Amino acid sequence: MTQLLSTTIGPVRLIGHNDTPIWGMSIAERCRRMADNSAKNGSALAPGHELIFNLTYAFDPLLLRLVLETPGTIFMWGDAPIVGQIPVDSDPAQAPFIIDLSDGRTLYNRQLRKLEQPFVRELTPSTRREIERRSYFGAYKGVTDLLTKYLWPELALILTRIAAQLKMTPNMVSVIGVTLCLIATFLFAKGMFWTGFLCGFIFMVLDTVDGKLARCTITSSKWGNVIDHGVDLVHPPFWWYFWGTGLITWGMGLSGGTFTFIMTAVIVGYVLQRLIEGMFLKDFKMDIHVWQKFDSQFRLITARRNPNMVILFVALLFGRPDIGLIALAWWTIISLVVHAVRLAQAYAVKRSGQPITSWMEVAAP
Repeated sequence: MTQLLSTTIGPVRLIGHNDTPIWGMSIAERCRRMADNSAKNGSALAPGHELIFNLTYAFDPLLLRLVLETPGTIFMWGDAPIVGQIPVDSDPAQAPFIIDLSDGRTLYNRQLRKLEQPFVRELTPSTRREIERRSYFGAYKGVTDLLTKYLWPELALILTRIAAQLKMTPNMVSVIGVTLCLIATFLFAKGMFWTGFLCGFIFMVLDTVDGKLARCTITSSKWGNVIDHGVDLVHPPFWWYFWGTGLITWGMGLSGGTFTFIMTAVIVGYVLQRLIEGMFLKDFKMDIHVWQKFDSQFRLITARRNPNMVILFVALLFGRPDIGLIALAWWTIISLVVHAVRLAQAYAVKRSGQPITSWMEVAAP
């Protein structure tokens, strides 16, 4: 059975039929969304080509991005075509570039900064939950902080499934999260650190959920990205500042000179660290945290919001939120120095004539 679709990216041929839903939608709808989303992100079909999707299988969206980059490519699972970009009405088995994924090969995902074996699985009622789980964890970045990587993936998976079944959009989740972020800021300013920490914790989990929901349901949007990344970029210095002012209610207010030093360290250090990351990305066309293995490991604990909240949480357990803020400031300075040294080392490598490549790409077969 073959079905033809007209999408914003161009003609799409659907092979087979499948009534098993995934992430609250049909597999045909998922394929349509992937095609439309690719067009929205600037991809296009080569002249005279069409996309083909096999509705029997659910697969990693990475495969679609790769076939759009190379016309004539089709991914197979044994003898079964999965997804490809081939000449209109042509036989998938005669495509110029046939890649069989059943051999377990890994591919490098530039978007998520990791090597991975893209998931391909026959979608049936008995495999649906496993496929959803694979697609969810496939949307996790290989290089991120320790909380996002290790602590709350399972919790975020449950919330992502609930949100998908309720037909919530990622923007709805983001709005709830932003509201909690603002409430946490207010509570920190009042010295209500534990309550603020709870609101902040839920916000941080939802900050993972909205992105995973967008990727799993193929509903990402430019406005959603602005909300997600904009809030992530802006709010941390405000949290640290109002944490400092809230210390007064605990009788632990910092002296004027100490407060100025702390705020300079956490705010200026945060901004400079972000600028260094931007310079590395601009000059070397990749994230600083995927250059060498050390950089990926340091990303787990570098002075970003989540690792910093671990520092403050430990300090709260000992009843010393003031020492937590001071420790956060020094960790920001240390992280800034590490990033500055790594940037200088990268420029030195470039001047020596050696290429700057990611250790993840080097490891690819």
